[in-house]
Amino acid sequence: MSLQFTPAGGLLATLDLLRIEVAGPVAHVRLNRPAKRNAVNDALVSQLHTCFVNVPEAVRAVVLTGEGEHFCAGLDLSEISERSVAEGVLHSRAWHAAMDALQFGRVPVIAVLHGAVVGGGLEIASSAHLRVAEATAYYGLPEGQRGIFVGGGGSARVPRLVGVACMTDMMLTGRVLSAEEGLQRGITQYLVPDGEGFETACELAVKVAANAPLSNFAVMQALPRIADMAQSEGLFVESLMAAIAQGDDAAKQRVRAFLEKRAGKVGKP
Repeated sequence: MSLQFTPAGGLLATLDLLRIEVAGPVAHVRLNRPAKRNAVNDALVSQLHTCFVNVPEAVRAVVLTGEGEHFCAGLDLSEISERSVAEGVLHSRAWHAAMDALQFGRVPVIAVLHGAVVGGGLEIASSAHLRVAEATAYYGLPEGQRGIFVGGGGSARVPRLVGVACMTDMMLTGRVLSAEEGLQRGITQYLVPDGEGFETACELAVKVAANAPLSNFAVMQALPRIADMAQSEGLFVESLMAAIAQGDDAAKQRVRAFLEKRAGKVGKP
């Protein structure tokens, strides 16, 4: 699929550690520190937050990639050695705000993973809604070997993908998962050959962007919260969300169009 992307304007054009382009309802957000393997410093965290709270109104899905040979090699360790405990807490909370803006923002995000998806890179990836891996992708959580702990939301998000036992293994031993193991463990939903991740993600983004916005919103916002609830409370929230989605005028129009199309097919000889 060939989408014609053009550079985003306005505030998004000022974010120098990201490259942001738009093609109709799809935006392409690229981590842009290739010389540092897209390691995340404070400025990049801030720019990610700014980006995802200011997604253009016309955009209905985002494809997130990393420039160069790696998606993201994690936290830029050069910034953490001088932080006090209080500064460390604030730093972690800044990550949480940025990752929440990604996961619980206005539109679904599809991450394309290649090369290193390590530490903070895996935390970013786990905040996306869909993840497409190329064969070069590998996953690690080296915080245990570095004398630190995940601080960008990884302890809450990564176990929901791979399980607590697997994350414990990765952090204690430095175990690295291959692209195939990541697919088996649930880190990614798709695994494609090298060089095909972006095209696959764009195809998915076009499909996702064509959904009713309120349906996408329900999947993004309600589904993960319901999964954290007791069953009775979750089922009640499901009923509320289903009624809201079904009552939307756009949803009603889509249902009518579907029924008319099906009736036309049934009537054909």
